[in-house]
Amino acid sequence: MAANVEARGVPIWLSDTGTGDPLLLVHGWGGDSRAWSGVTFARHRVITVDLRGHGRSPVLGHGYRPADYAGDLALLIDRLNLGPVAAVGHSMGGQIVAELALVRPELVSAVVAIDPAYGADEAEAATFEERLAALRLDGPEAAVRQLALSPGAIRDQLLATPGHVLAESYAGMYTDPGAFGARPAAAARLAGLTQPLLCIRPTPGMAAWDTGLSLPYGSRVVLWNGCGHFLHHERPAQFVNLIESWLTSLPEAPISRTATE
Repeated sequence: MAANVEARGVPIWLSDTGTGDPLLLVHGWGGDSRAWSGVTFARHRVITVDLRGHGRSPVLGHGYRPADYAGDLALLIDRLNLGPVAAVGHSMGGQIVAELALVRPELVSAVVAIDPAYGADEAEAATFEERLAALRLDGPEAAVRQLALSPGAIRDQLLATPGHVLAESYAGMYTDPGAFGARPAAAARLAGLTQPLLCIRPTPGMAAWDTGLSLPYGSRVVLWNGCGHFLHHERPAQFVNLIESWLTSLPEAPISRTATE
């Protein structure tokens, strides 16, 4: 089923397919639900969305911070009567599903963050304002430069996303009051999670940082060394197997050290 479901007066486009425990897939910055087209979860009811301002959902003048997106998702979960979902997010989507789990914990049973947009070190944090200024000046073209290694389809989606959507989303993740893109803020914010978190990273430094976080029982950090930012595109079958096996293991899974796969 594909439909527009209203959330706070905004018709959010979504796809709802399959049967089983619900799995919510949330795309990244400047993307849309097509980001999951190569990924198949045969054992789950899968809900994918186009976040407001992205893909087939409408563009508004404002309201593109992680809390705004998370608020929309909470209403969608309520309207669809999904009960607690396993929430999966890539990049910005990783920050959004973490925010959703923090503000509406009863709606989320587990969190999967795929190279999420939090945990930037000091060197990266020093570039936030410059990057935001470039986005405000050049819009999607600046976003394409910042994600120069994106697959072609992702570049096309970025170029189709309005500049103010990209800029406000970036500010919400990294520079606005309450943003938790940088490491100190992320560590403090994520300490409030009550659900287990699976984090998949492509670089050892980021994986090591995630491993040091204070996270709930059952949480896990996995390193896919040598992959790029779009890990689920590079290893779709392994991605599905990892998530399904982790979700199955949750009742008895301890917090693990970083695993390299």
